[in-house]
Amino acid sequence: MRRQRARALLVDLDGVLRHFSTIKTQEIEQRYGMEPGRLWQTASVWGRMQPALAGEVTQAQWMSTVADELVFAAGGPERAQAAVAEWQAERGAVDADMLAFVRSVRAAGLPVGIATNGTDTLAADLDTLGLTGEADVVVNSSEVGMHKPAKEFFVAACLAIGVPPPLVLFIDDDDRAVRGARAAGLSALRWSGPDDLRYVRAALDL
Repeated sequence: MRRQRARALLVDLDGVLRHFSTIKTQEIEQRYGMEPGRLWQTASVWGRMQPALAGEVTQAQWMSTVADELVFAAGGPERAQAAVAEWQAERGAVDADMLAFVRSVRAAGLPVGIATNGTDTLAADLDTLGLTGEADVVVNSSEVGMHKPAKEFFVAACLAIGVPPPLVLFIDDDDRAVRGARAAGLSALRWSGPDDLRYVRAALDL
C-alpha cells in the first residue's frame, strides 16, 4: 500500500542544519599538543556524553569531565580547560541551503521541527546561529529526558509538532537515528547532502 504524503518535517540539527569546522578543531588540538580528533573522541565517549543528552547533567558539567580526561594529553589541567573552552566557543555554522529549504516548507504551510540530541545550551546555540524562530517546534533530548534513537523521543517529537508518526518525515545524518525513527513509524531519510533535497521535496509533494 502506498504511504501517505508527509504532512510535517523534522530535521536534525548537527550534520544537517548546522555544521562544525574540523579544521578549526584540529588547529586547537595542534596548539595544545593533542592528536587530531582527540577532543571529539574524548567528549563522545557514550558514558560521558549520554547524561548530558538525557538532561541529567549540564553541558558545562560534561565538558568539565572532558577537560579532566585531557589533562595529560594537553599538558596540565589549565591547558586542558583552555583547549576545551576554545573548542566549545565555536558553535558551528548554518547550512544556508537547508535553512532555505526549511523556510520553503514552512511557507508551503507544512510545520517543521528541529529534533536533536541536545543539551541545556541548545536554546542559546539556536539564538547565536540565528535559528530561533526558524522552526515551529524544537525537540531537545535533554528536555524530553530521552534521546535518539529511542522510540519515546520520536513519539514526543510527533506530539510536539502535532502530526501522527506515519505523516512525519524525519531527516538525520546518523543511521541509528534514522532506524529509530522508522521503528517509531515515521518516514526517515539518511541525509548525505543537498542532493537529497529532490527526494525530500517529492516526499512532501513540494
